[in-house]
Amino acid sequence: MTVPSHGDPLDERFLAIVREFMETLVPFNRVLGLKLTDARRGVVRAELAFREDLIGDPIKRALHGGVLSAFADAVGGCAVFTVLEPGSRCSTIDLRIDYLRPGKPETVHAEGTVLRLGGRVAVASVAVHQADREAPVAVAMAVYAVRRA
Repeated sequence: MTVPSHGDPLDERFLAIVREFMETLVPFNRVLGLKLTDARRGVVRAELAFREDLIGDPIKRALHGGVLSAFADAVGGCAVFTVLEPGSRCSTIDLRIDYLRPGKPETVHAEGTVLRLGGRVAVASVAVHQADREAPVAVAMAVYAVRRA
């Protein structure tokens, strides 16, 4: 099974559920400060506002790699969530992230796209950017276990 019609708008009610789940009900996402900026079927965009406690290298003033990885994982999982039937769940099996350049102390943006949805496994790609850069700060590939409702 592949992902049908990427980018189709989500029903407003479902979008509200996705937003509340990702921003409010997942405690770690609240700690990160993750905010959804756009959610469509199979494609999700989010942002993470800069805070001093997200710095991993105080000399370079670079964001912590674990913050970028957790952010990418959450955005990829959210993208998968948008293509599942209500009541279904997903959890991370594998995440590979490539850090391409240090994250500056500023807001980070990510776009997650579902590449494949199978009966039990989904695959998503995530690009993490900052506003003043064309090239991504990091890119990730993630595999999620899918539990159907």
